[in-house]
Amino acid sequence: MTASFLGEDYLEIRNLTVDFDGFKAVDGVDLTLLQGRLHFLIGPNGAGKTTLVDALTGLVRGSGEAVFRHHDLLAMKAHEIVRLGIGRTFQTASVFEQLSVLQNLDIAAGVHRKARRSILARGKVPERVEQALDTIGLTALAHRPAGILAHGQKQWLEVGMLLVQDAKMMFLDETVAGMSTDERDETGELLKRIVGDRTIVIIEHDMDFMRRYADFVTVMHTGKVLAEGTVAEVQSDKRVQEVYLGTTAEVGTHG
Repeated sequence: MTASFLGEDYLEIRNLTVDFDGFKAVDGVDLTLLQGRLHFLIGPNGAGKTTLVDALTGLVRGSGEAVFRHHDLLAMKAHEIVRLGIGRTFQTASVFEQLSVLQNLDIAAGVHRKARRSILARGKVPERVEQALDTIGLTALAHRPAGILAHGQKQWLEVGMLLVQDAKMMFLDETVAGMSTDERDETGELLKRIVGDRTIVIIEHDMDFMRRYADFVTVMHTGKVLAEGTVAEVQSDKRVQEVYLGTTAEVGTHG
């Protein structure tokens, strides 16, 4: 697919390499991350998935090229990447537990405010924050401390914090880990609701979740792209089956 057919906010990655003293944690990866689809990034532990995202979000230095909105992310600092419209979550939710759900969202929205005044100082909840609360289903808990939220709700709050930052490229790291079945389903439906004008990349070990919600899958192994395609294409790939030491039905259960 040529660039002329892509939405504005696609990310084109070419020959991305992350070298730690001679060890290539990410080794010449080429990826195109398209707007409007849930793109799952899977592979065994140590495959280079999180390191890849670290390089794209300015946390580790990488070489090659990663172009988003005509900017090479590999030449930018982390705060510049956030302002460009790229956000991420981590395996452990990083919310301000003593502050309310509303205050967490307001702080995140402050990324794009010139004057960082609190909601109390402004006397009004910004429309963007109200919309995010509704989207993530936490309106009723807006004034409760984030620390009392259930595990899944904290992850939804993190997604909400990316929404108020107007992140058009979201990297979510094992976002459903530790969730109940109901929470996983609600998370999948939330991601489907918000992905339309965004690119969402999900690092995931939960293969049931991947099978149900992935539009496209990239499999990494030893720092390289092993295979990519639809869920069906990836599961039927002999190389993927070999890496996971199992049959098609078991792909990912050893990750």
